[in-house]
Amino acid sequence: MRRPAPEPTQAPSAGEAARRLNDFEEKWAGKYPSIAPAWRRAWAEVTPFYAFSAAIRKIIYTTNAVESLNRVLRKTLKTKGSFPTEEAATKLIFLAIRNFERGGRAVREWVAVRNQLATMLAGRLDA
Repeated sequence: MRRPAPEPTQAPSAGEAARRLNDFEEKWAGKYPSIAPAWRRAWAEVTPFYAFSAAIRKIIYTTNAVESLNRVLRKTLKTKGSFPTEEAATKLIFLAIRNFERGGRAVREWVAVRNQLATMLAGRLDA
């Protein structure tokens, strides 16, 4: 049987996440006493993510998508070896990401998230 998750990462705010964690602890503490304390110990690392929208949190939380893209980029860069210029490396990375997105392996919400991040981090994501 799979253990239940408190799911505070799906809450709309940090306050709501804390309430859900309390509800979870009331319901399941007898059967799974270590889950809620583990979340509470890591709470300072969890709450900064609520500064982002739910879509961005989902991308951050879904590490499989991030790892998959990372694997594609490592493979692409490893086969090339060295680059004559920084621009050549940038172009190869751009093409690898574009092919990754076209291949349907990318997270569906990535384009919307990328646009939100570009707005939030103005000037830092401009290429």
